Amino acid sequence: MDEVDRAILTVLERDGRISNAELAAQVGLSPSPCLRRVQRLEQSGVIRGYRALIDPAAMGRGLRVLAGVRLLRHARADVVAFERAIVKLTEVVYCHHVTGNYDYLLQVEVADLPAYEDFHANQLAGLPAVATVTTYVTMKTLS
Repeated sequence: MDEVDRAILTVLERDGRISNAELAAQVGLSPSPCLRRVQRLEQSGVIRGYRALIDPAAMGRGLRVLAGVRLLRHARADVVAFERAIVKLTEVVYCHHVTGNYDYLLQVEVADLPAYEDFHANQLAGLPAVATVTTYVTMKTLS
């Protein structure tokens, strides 16, 4: 990967729907070599995909919560069971395995606080090996 590839990736991170002609102009290439580079970045897995950024409130998910999860045990079977279960929950937008005070940090999106209370009590807390869940309600997102 060279500086031109990095420039292409920087532009695509900001606008994944940019036309190839505009992308090429911004990185100083003609369209054909630019397209070949993008295709190579896609085929090699550097570009893993493209997605739309949706306003969660428009989808009825106006409350964003960050939840720190600690597991009871760190046996491989418990970790695998937790990970298999957590990825099936549609309210969980992101799940990061982290170091520090928690084992996992989740981004959860639900309609409102009662919906989160229901999710926490009836789904999250009952997952395999969950010891504790610490909830942080997001007041504002800057980006």
